[in-house]
Amino acid sequence: MKKSKFYILTILISCAFINCKKTPNSGSPDHIKNITNGIDDDKLATVETIENEWLTHGGNYKEDRYSSLNQINKSTIDSLGLVWSINLGTTRGLEATPLVVDGIMYLTGTWSMVYAIDVRKGEVIWTFDPEVPREYGEKGCCGVVNRGVALYKGKVYLGAFDGRLIAIDAATGKKEWEVLTVNQNKGYTITGAPRIVKGNIVIGNGGAEYGVRGYITAYDAITGEQEWRFYTVPDNPQNGFESDAMKKAANTWTGEWWKFGGGGTAWDAIVFDPELNQLYIGTGNGSPWNREIRSPGGGDNLYLSSIVSLNPDNGEMNWYYQTTPGESWDYTATQPIILADLEIENKPRKVLMQAPKNGFFYVIDRTNGDFISGEPFVYTNWAKKIDYETGRPIESSFARYKDVNAYIAPHPIGAHNWHPMAFNKSTGLVYIPAREGSNFYGQNKKFEFIDDGKSWNTGTGYDANSPVVQDSLIPETVGKLIAWDPVKQREIWSVTHQSSWNAGVLTTKDLVFQGTGEGDFKIYDAMTGDKLWDFPLQTGIVAPPITYMVDGTQYVTLVAGWGGGLATWVKYVDQINPGGIYTFAIGGKKAPPTFPAKEPRDLINLDFDATQEQIENGQRLFGRYCGFCHGDGVIPNLSYSKPEIFESFTQIVGDGIFLENGMPKFNDRLSEQNINDIKNYILSNAKQQRTKLIGQE
Repeated sequence: MKKSKFYILTILISCAFINCKKTPNSGSPDHIKNITNGIDDDKLATVETIENEWLTHGGNYKEDRYSSLNQINKSTIDSLGLVWSINLGTTRGLEATPLVVDGIMYLTGTWSMVYAIDVRKGEVIWTFDPEVPREYGEKGCCGVVNRGVALYKGKVYLGAFDGRLIAIDAATGKKEWEVLTVNQNKGYTITGAPRIVKGNIVIGNGGAEYGVRGYITAYDAITGEQEWRFYTVPDNPQNGFESDAMKKAANTWTGEWWKFGGGGTAWDAIVFDPELNQLYIGTGNGSPWNREIRSPGGGDNLYLSSIVSLNPDNGEMNWYYQTTPGESWDYTATQPIILADLEIENKPRKVLMQAPKNGFFYVIDRTNGDFISGEPFVYTNWAKKIDYETGRPIESSFARYKDVNAYIAPHPIGAHNWHPMAFNKSTGLVYIPAREGSNFYGQNKKFEFIDDGKSWNTGTGYDANSPVVQDSLIPETVGKLIAWDPVKQREIWSVTHQSSWNAGVLTTKDLVFQGTGEGDFKIYDAMTGDKLWDFPLQTGIVAPPITYMVDGTQYVTLVAGWGGGLATWVKYVDQINPGGIYTFAIGGKKAPPTFPAKEPRDLINLDFDATQEQIENGQRLFGRYCGFCHGDGVIPNLSYSKPEIFESFTQIVGDGIFLENGMPKFNDRLSEQNINDIKNYILSNAKQQRTKLIGQE
């Protein structure tokens, strides 16, 4: 007995002298430092086995967004409810995939804001504001959005909207370093999430419509030093070539394409395969869209709209596969890429899968880039089919719209855009947030390329001297959730949404999770597509959900906030409420937050004095400089503005008195008369809408 007391006393004294450490409190800087320092290459490479956390953008290096967690299942789903929510106070788009490590969540919001959240408490730990200049917002085609961060060795990595790569201390939210990745005098932006690849941070950029040349860059994660850069399209041959890949590509271009930038920006898909030591990137559309302008002699225009495999150690190209040769429709191949091992024709194949904008679902051998299969997953008329011998599309006669105006499907928004799809290892199905739709294409005979880093250049329009090609088979514009068999290349089931702009997806063994543009978070049976559960969030949802486990409880989190791309023009809810973070678990009882009803809007009714020629000029200028933002979505429809807006119209549009709100100033491009023409066009358009409404009463 005395001996036991002696041992206990010895232990207590020892602890006192060696200062025994207490477990740091959850959410404290010490706790966060401990858990994030352990996120290294080995952990990321084996993240598939760490189902309780969500450490990478796609859930793992395969980016399949599949989780084997099953506390939330068909038997328990009736008890699923809201645990907590955080209002982020923004009515601009929220697209981020959150990352979670031991109950600490990291995500991005509008203007590239970064948030650290304590999941256990549902509270913000810190925020980081990169202070993106608000005037930079006009360089983005699709809103001041951001799709997420990367975690590595105690740091959070952010690609800021204005082209900076920033390393942030994960514990404190303090900036450690930043590096400028783009020429800010050009129309470059970053909206995508960076990726961790063998100790490097890999990041791309966007801006093809603004006349830029695409590339992707790797930076040392510790120092921020540039390790390598791969350009996606060639520069002026007289300047030489950065690589053999660029020399090869130049043979597929004609004319003086470099004067238009070329495009090919790698703004989203970046996937690393540690097994094969290959890095796969998806590249974007041409600049301008219309090949007749940028490459008038034709050609495939490599490496536009391609999946490109790179050596992650030096950035050299291994192989490529081009989904849309000679791209002319904004059919990017930047859409999410999923890696998988499939049995095809009784043989195991290492594949990558992609459903790009052009409407075909591709299965590619990821070891060498060989085409395996490709079939349309929505209605597609630009190409009849894919030639299985060559892997190239067989184009329709009117596809290039050289001598015709044509309704072409899919729409440039895409049969599938950036919203992540998911691959379920249990069902063998890929779940695609897709859409039906078409666009009217024709030649723009009056096109003038504007290389100011701010102006939209597509080269498409309407040629009054050319006939119009109709297609009665084009379906109405709707959104879809499609369950697709990648081996048999066919649809198994689908769900139709009124909104054609819906959220990315998550899948577990028997469930599929998706938010909608109509503001509902829904869960479906993975085998049948039957809706099992839904929850109204009162604002449009575009971001994908994630799932993870903390202290024995499985959670599902998604960010709700209408914005990006199509959402700048339209909305599918009565009002756009502030976006936020929503977290669910079995037994959650909280009600969704409530928002005050907004005052009804009336069409502006002011007298104006303008000639028809001035109104038409205003319409043309509005389409080029204003229309992409000021539809009826996130940013106000100007036809419903209050009278005082028009009293200060010149100061707002020309002088930038709303610059802090993200409204650019245009006095460097528009004369006072041009600004006045735009104002009169808006007033005239409002008058026409009032007349139409009266006629319908």
